[in-house]
Amino acid sequence: MSEIAVVTGANRGLGLEVARQLARKGMRVVMTSRDLAGGEQAAAPLQREGLAVEVRALDVADPASVERFSASIETPVRALVNNAGASFSGFDARVAERTLATNYSGAAAVTDALLPRLAPGARVVMVSSGVGELTGFGPELRARFLAADLDRAGLDALAREFVEAVLRGDHGQRGWPSNAYKVSKAAMNALVRVLAPALAKREIAVNAVCPGWVRTDMGGKSAPRSVEKGAGGIVWATTLPPGGPTGGFFRDGKPIPW
Repeated sequence: MSEIAVVTGANRGLGLEVARQLARKGMRVVMTSRDLAGGEQAAAPLQREGLAVEVRALDVADPASVERFSASIETPVRALVNNAGASFSGFDARVAERTLATNYSGAAAVTDALLPRLAPGARVVMVSSGVGELTGFGPELRARFLAADLDRAGLDALAREFVEAVLRGDHGQRGWPSNAYKVSKAAMNALVRVLAPALAKREIAVNAVCPGWVRTDMGGKSAPRSVEKGAGGIVWATTLPPGGPTGGFFRDGKPIPW
């Protein structure tokens, strides 16, 4: 039975280009999209090119959708690219909660659900952002995010603390930035450091990748990078050879600060 690559949020932008590049490398790619019809429309040109791609519905922020999706995967997963993400206008507790639900909790939920299906030596990539660097966080929070003994319970607690602090209106005094997207990507980066040691036992590498400022719907038309260039760094991490790095944060294949 051949193995597959799973790319979430693959109906447009970086996810679509990553799916294209992986399929051109000969991989079978499962592209996910909240909107199945929109995903199928995006995949059609790749299929006409003869690439082995298929589309399945997945809303990473909906636990029931994640469960249905994972149950549909019967083929060993060689690569998982957690690309699905969101950035919402405004800043309040609701925005903070929604952003974290997609960018952090969603990526964590999909990874958890597919862990039993990851092949030995698989690659897991979190599509992050330089915005998620810990600059702009208070010293105590930076130390907690970077703590060597940080675990999932501690990381989940940090995410909840942020939302609660925003709700109370004292997040700034507690060292949190007024940017839910930044916090969500910092949490995603920390998730990489939490997962890496355990997954290493199965020779599975997990890394975060910043694609740079890319010309997508989220990045805008004035962004300096092409989608192809941004996707290249993600594909690099997705196709690392045995013994490649794990537990790191990269841009264009080079380490960058947390």
